[in-house]
Amino acid sequence: MSKKTTIDSLGALVRLRGTEVERLETELAKQEATRARYQASVNRLVALAEGSGASGKPADARALSPALAVNCGNYKQAVFALADNHRTDLHLHEANMAVSQRNLAQAWTKRELLDKVLARHEAALAQDQERVQRKREDEISTQSWLAGRDT
Repeated sequence: MSKKTTIDSLGALVRLRGTEVERLETELAKQEATRARYQASVNRLVALAEGSGASGKPADARALSPALAVNCGNYKQAVFALADNHRTDLHLHEANMAVSQRNLAQAWTKRELLDKVLARHEAALAQDQERVQRKREDEISTQSWLAGRDT
């Protein structure tokens, strides 16, 4: 395989890895938005549960009837249970995000390594081309000098 073909192949690989990194970054951004929604939902549920019923009223409010107190207690319990379910989902989602972050870091590292290999190959090719050009110039100079000497 020629050096130019190698460079073209490496360039295609770098672009492919770059596309993969962009895809993973987009996926991670979506996951972060979902995480923020989960967190906001948990916060709203906790605020809703803590702000309802007798505990949410001023101290001078009259006492609730037993039936209403039971109803408020059941409501709070259900809201806290829902908040706990959302927290569990949030923790699972954050674990998935950690995996996605590792995948992104690995993809980025692979792209950077390929980019460095590509840069080395391009530098070697440029050096070879420069060497060939200098050789040509030296040959032309030598021929010109020899031609001038013969006259």
